Amino acid sequence: MPKTRSPNELPLLNVQEGGGTGDTIVFLHGLGGTTRYWSSNLHGIELGGRIVLVDLLGFGDSPRPWFRYTIDRHIEPLRKALRDYEQIVLVGHSLGATLAVIYAARYPEQVKALVLMSLPNFQSRDRAYRWMRKRLRGWILTNMLTVGLACIITRRVTGKILPLILTDYPREVAEDVVKHNVLSSTTSLWNVIYGHNIQEDAARLSPNIPVLCVHSRDDDTVPIGDVRMLVEEFPNWQLHTIDGARHHPWLWNTGACVSGMNEFFRLI
Repeated sequence: MPKTRSPNELPLLNVQEGGGTGDTIVFLHGLGGTTRYWSSNLHGIELGGRIVLVDLLGFGDSPRPWFRYTIDRHIEPLRKALRDYEQIVLVGHSLGATLAVIYAARYPEQVKALVLMSLPNFQSRDRAYRWMRKRLRGWILTNMLTVGLACIITRRVTGKILPLILTDYPREVAEDVVKHNVLSSTTSLWNVIYGHNIQEDAARLSPNIPVLCVHSRDDDTVPIGDVRMLVEEFPNWQLHTIDGARHHPWLWNTGACVSGMNEFFRLI
């Protein structure tokens, strides 16, 4: 059994802050992302105040301890990193969106609103497997051994040439794909995305926290239909759909994301 850490022993996450006073917008990246996933496209957001970019535990320039990454092991250092901000808007992508919902359910007094991009809502591991395995790529992504091997090959063999391979990604995003380890990528995927029912956390959210889901209609990684289910179930949720961005609306249709966010921010 792992030793329980005291609050002072929690890993210190890499946090970058900019902007002025007022509401704070905190951005949480997805699996394999870093703070640089967001940084080149932040212009145009109208909600004033501070912009806070966080590298989740095990990713980017945050510590990457060699242990099993659970929800608590992600949320506890995140709470430590954000505890001095009184009111925050959490913006998350994929893994970061899932953690944003869980964080808001646990600390509703701190969270003013949520913006969730490409939110996974598989509800169970079996359901996640059924969806993912409709495509050949999904058979790789639902086998921990093949995901682990892909992680090792990416980091040790192809890492330096990834910007030449992933040409439709911003260069800094492609460069940072290697900033994780085998356990942070595989166990975060299995414990937070595949094995956790986010619908239960959504049901525990305060009705005072408005939620905007941003999802591309052609997302073949997490189905838009499962997000529609959440939006239809909870009156404080709304859906902003976009086209042609697959699982990365922030990267491939930034303008539509910012437009939807600004409209949402004017109402909160």
